[in-house]
Amino acid sequence: MSTTEQPNKKRVYKPKGMPFRRLGPSGLRVPVFSLGGCEFFETFSVCQREIIKTAFDNGINMIDTAEVYANGKSELEIGRVIKELNIERSDLVITTKVFYGYKHGGSPNDQGLSRKHIIEGTKACLERLQMDYVDVIFAHRPDNTVPMEEIVRAFNYVIEKGWAYYWATSEWSAREIEEAHHVAARFGLIGPIAEQCEHNMFHRERPEKEYDPLYKKYGLGTTVWSALAGGLLTGKYNDGIPEGSRYATHSFLKKSAKALHETPEGKEKINKVRALTKLAKDELDTTPAALALAWIARNPNTSTVILGATSPQQVLDNLKALEVIPKLTPEILDKIDRILGNKPKPVYPEGRPKLDRFAKL
Repeated sequence: MSTTEQPNKKRVYKPKGMPFRRLGPSGLRVPVFSLGGCEFFETFSVCQREIIKTAFDNGINMIDTAEVYANGKSELEIGRVIKELNIERSDLVITTKVFYGYKHGGSPNDQGLSRKHIIEGTKACLERLQMDYVDVIFAHRPDNTVPMEEIVRAFNYVIEKGWAYYWATSEWSAREIEEAHHVAARFGLIGPIAEQCEHNMFHRERPEKEYDPLYKKYGLGTTVWSALAGGLLTGKYNDGIPEGSRYATHSFLKKSAKALHETPEGKEKINKVRALTKLAKDELDTTPAALALAWIARNPNTSTVILGATSPQQVLDNLKALEVIPKLTPEILDKIDRILGNKPKPVYPEGRPKLDRFAKL
């Protein structure tokens, strides 16, 4: 603890210019950039406390975690650090996720989206976090072995108990999210307010096309993970695999790392990142990472972009994206789309001419 910090004094939250958005259709406001509890707690970085402190002191008051991250240790550490920093609970937005359990191979009912695991899993999350409630509880994956009515009713029970204020989904299909809303509407229950999905310059079809009707119909918002495509969009892999990088140290990524520079698909991605790197430097005076993060934040359906960080400096570097967002003019966005060449095509009724560009779809 710093000598200037008083142990019993509450740490005061100051937005520091951080923009806020509604989380989907709800009244909950979340920062455009939030902090993910997976990356740095799984690697057990020695600077966990400083990462959260740096994020909070620079306007990030939302932290996302899950029961499965580091087998429950992520929640334990987040809860410990928040108490150690003496942050007012009402100043924070804490989200966690249930589905996988934390035992990796426990009993059949220690995982999934049965009423049993949703309720028991939520209570276990709160115990590890040392909190009375989380702001949002996510269904970490869909579970087609459980009736949707059971899932929706269980999350409503959790909300009625005050253990969570909202519930949401993660990596659900549009059909599954639609079914959840149908069940909620039929029985007068609360539907999911957000979807935590992978969204980045190389992964666009589901968040930009499949979910499009949900944004319009339900006001769904996204809490985006992997905005940097596992680090690929930072540009650090443009000329090889650096020692100490994620692709060099994580065994499950080594095959992908080799493919980056040896397969046609991998080489194509690297060439695109090189072009984006040049655009970021020459036209925006920024880094490819800041550009990629700003590009996701620029999407009107993005509620918050979850940042992974292994050091306090990485938090600060990522927040430079805030300066880039207003620079993403239609002309710049068009150049990015031309580089990527993967903008999802809108769906039009077959055989009918397109509507006027100002028409309401």
